[in-house]
Amino acid sequence: MIIVTGATGQLGRRIVESLLGRVPAERIGVSVRDPLKAQAFADRGVRVRRGSFTDAASLAHAFEGASQVLLVSVDKMGEECVEQHLAAIEGAVAAGAGRIVYTSQTGADAASRFQACRDHAATEEALRTCGVPFTSLRNGFYATSAAHFVSHAPHSGELALPADGPVAWTAHADLADAAAAVLLDEGRFEGPTPPLTGSRALTFEEIAAVAEELTGRGVERVTVPDEEFRERLTGQGTPAPVAEQLLGIFAASRAGEFSTVDPTLAELIGRAPLSLRAVLSEHLAAA
Repeated sequence: MIIVTGATGQLGRRIVESLLGRVPAERIGVSVRDPLKAQAFADRGVRVRRGSFTDAASLAHAFEGASQVLLVSVDKMGEECVEQHLAAIEGAVAAGAGRIVYTSQTGADAASRFQACRDHAATEEALRTCGVPFTSLRNGFYATSAAHFVSHAPHSGELALPADGPVAWTAHADLADAAAAVLLDEGRFEGPTPPLTGSRALTFEEIAAVAEELTGRGVERVTVPDEEFRERLTGQGTPAPVAEQLLGIFAASRAGEFSTVDPTLAELIGRAPLSLRAVLSEHLAAA
């Protein structure tokens, strides 16, 4: 049985859907904080159990019988994030899983300028020493993050952000299909994968031009000093630590941490990855 955590989130839900298109539902289990939110999967024959990375007893039940556990990284940063990942790894080991697959990120490194990448590096180190074979999916930076930054630009006429560097933005749908492919090929990728990225690395200046083309409205890329951006965020009610973490994205991109483009994702999914333009077009249409 393959157990997927975080199966009601953006990535986890898509991974389960991708698996359902490839294997019988009885081979799939999900570990979720609220089983009611996963009722649609239960109705299709997927085993649904409550599991929380903050509750070891729940993980023992949620991971029971797992041949593989896919750990979807939590939406937190810093010590709390790593502690929860360590608990999940321990739970998978205790359950007797033969393999752990973890959703990491391109640029995962203890010296990264972005906190999330440092957290991924710490989690990967724990996986190396856990005694169970593992695969760490070095996912490209989510294209939805770029879309979030751009969402108001067609209305304001400005994309006002700190200085940045090129990023190989990558769609959730493609990363989900890649994760499913890796889960179903247990001999493939021991340890970290190559970067799983879209086919182009774009700066926000280039993204502003794409937004302009899609909407027919002028969008000017305006570079905002880091300190001014921080003050703007905190003035809007963003907690100071969160503002600092967001700034880390731009500092890391300026250093080229997310600029690598690699063909591995396309090889895994058997098609060209979705472009940022496609993701942005859908996002702006929905907005």
